[in-house]
Amino acid sequence: MREKLQSKERLRPVDLARGHGLSTQAVRNYEEAGILPAADRTAHGYRTYTSLHAGALRAFLALVPGHGHRTAASIMHAVNEDAVDEAFRLIDESHAQLLDDRRTLQAVESALRDLGATTAPHPATAPHPATAPHPATAPHPATAPGQAAAAGPPSTGVFIGPLAQTLGIRPATLRTWERAGLVRPRRDPLTGYRVYDEADVRDARLAHQLRRGGYLLDRIAPLIAQVRQAGGLEPLEAALCDWRGRLSARGRAMLAGAAALEAYLRARG
Repeated sequence: MREKLQSKERLRPVDLARGHGLSTQAVRNYEEAGILPAADRTAHGYRTYTSLHAGALRAFLALVPGHGHRTAASIMHAVNEDAVDEAFRLIDESHAQLLDDRRTLQAVESALRDLGATTAPHPATAPHPATAPHPATAPHPATAPGQAAAAGPPSTGVFIGPLAQTLGIRPATLRTWERAGLVRPRRDPLTGYRVYDEADVRDARLAHQLRRGGYLLDRIAPLIAQVRQAGGLEPLEAALCDWRGRLSARGRAMLAGAAALEAYLRARG
């Protein structure tokens, strides 16, 4: 009787694959990666799986949406190597990242509340000659733009070095954002250096927060353009709503992954 039950429990690679919408090659790859326990072999060398392997596959596929493929694979590999504490550490790191992402979203929302509805000036706008900074207040021509902070920025704006330092990024990043249309600094008429006025600083802060939230430059540029054209931040509400939804989906996926992993751990004993 026991032999009959064991026979009934055996699964071919194709059985395991079809039950989860995968190819047999994917199942073999998962086994080789340590995501599944090692399979038994028949006398002719064919792989045979059991319900335990099916549970491992269910756990892995449930972990992927919340933790990503690489982390989910590492979690399963650790469990199958009896390094359960390492698996728990990886899970904790994912939860910590999710919490950090939530805090980033809150920071973006807070930044938006503080930004106001000021529209950025046209990039061709330059200060009137009468209000241009005196040569004594402008960086020396021999000084690199990124080193101009020591001399102090003009009263009409901030140079690239101090702004980059405030945001915790490199000046080259601001230049990349400028090429992508995220910021539009004017040029100091005396030195030719970039000068960021209040609206430019607002756009740079907004771009920085959205980049931290995982948005690509080609998605951020239209948002900032809409803010400028509309004279307000309402166009970002849909993006923030989508961001919140994705964070909630990840949190729920982590719960589902935890339930499937717990079931697999119980099956392993």
